[in-house]
Amino acid sequence: MLKVFAVLLLAAASSAYPREESTAVKPMHEPLTQELIDYVNKVGTTWQAGRTSRFDSVSDVRRVLGVIANPNKPDIPVLSYPGSDIGDLPTEFDARTQWPKCPTIQEVRDQSNCGSCWAFGAVEAMSDRHCIHSGGKVQVHLSAEDLLACCGFSCGMGCNGGFLESAWQYWKKSGIVTGGQYGTKQGCQPYSLPHCDHHTTGKYQPCSGDSKTPKCKRDCISGYNMTYNNDKHFGASVYTVSSKQDDIAKEIMTNGPVEAAFTVYADFPSYKSGVYQHTTGGELGGHAVKILGWGVENSTPYWLVANSWNPDWGLDGFFKILRGKNECGIEGSIVAGIPKA
Repeated sequence: MLKVFAVLLLAAASSAYPREESTAVKPMHEPLTQELIDYVNKVGTTWQAGRTSRFDSVSDVRRVLGVIANPNKPDIPVLSYPGSDIGDLPTEFDARTQWPKCPTIQEVRDQSNCGSCWAFGAVEAMSDRHCIHSGGKVQVHLSAEDLLACCGFSCGMGCNGGFLESAWQYWKKSGIVTGGQYGTKQGCQPYSLPHCDHHTTGKYQPCSGDSKTPKCKRDCISGYNMTYNNDKHFGASVYTVSSKQDDIAKEIMTNGPVEAAFTVYADFPSYKSGVYQHTTGGELGGHAVKILGWGVENSTPYWLVANSWNPDWGLDGFFKILRGKNECGIEGSIVAGIPKA
C-alpha cells in the first residue's frame, strides 16, 4: 500500500508545481555553475546571481523542494475580495514593519536537508497570524517538527514532500504545538534536524545525505512546562486565495503573511539580490515559502518572500520575485487561514 501511495504521489508531482505564465524558451545553463551565474549577471535582467554556501550539487537542491501534488486535493474555499474592499493598495508593504511586535515575521528558518518546505511555509505564516490576530498578545513559534512528523499520509510523505492545503487543515483539525529552531530549548518540540551549509564559507555544519522524517512524538521536551495536548494551537478557518495580485496583497495586508508554492528553476538557487524572474535553466521541483509583502524596485514590481534555507542564502534568507505575472506560478497556489482565538 505504501509503495502504491508513493507511486501515485510521484507520478502526480511532475505536473503539480505551479507554473509561470510565460511560454518563452529560456537558455539551459546548468544549476550552480559559474556559467549560469555569469549569464544572469550579463544579460541585464532584474536580479543578480552568485555563489551560495547552501548547496553543493543539484541533488542538494532537489532534496529540499518538497511541494508535491495531492491526489485527493481537499475542497476548501477560494477567497477573493470585491473591488470595493480592495481600494487603493499601497505601493509597498512589509509585514515586518506593519506588525513590529510579532518577531516571527522577521525570522528566517532552516529546513535542513529535508523536503519540509511545505511544513515550514505553513507554520511560519500561522505563527505570524496568531500574533497579528491577537494584537501581539499570542506570540508563538509553531513547531515545524510537529506538523512534519505527525500529520502523516494526509499531508504527504514528510521529508519527501507534502501538501500545502493539508498542512493548514491539520492546523485546524488537530492543532500544532510550539517549537523553536534546531539547537534551542524553545517550545514543546524544537526542530530536530540541524542547520546546514556545504562550503566552508557557511557558518553552519555541512549538510549530509537525505534527512529522514522525524518520528511523531506526542509529548514535549524535558523541562517544558506544558503538556503536548495543552500546548496545541488551532486554526479557525482555512482557505486558498485567488491568483489575482490585488487579492493576495489585500489578504496579506488584512490578515498577515501567506504560504505560497512555486516552481524552482536552475537559476533560482544562485539568487543573491534584486527581483528574481526565471532567466535560464530547467525545472528542478516545487517549493513552498512565505510571502510577507510587496514593493517596486527599479520600476519592477515584486513580492517580498521569506525562504527556509537559512540566512546565508539570498538577501539574508529573504528574496524578491516578480509580481503580477504569476512568475514561476508564485500567485497560483496561495494558502492561508484565520487562527482560533
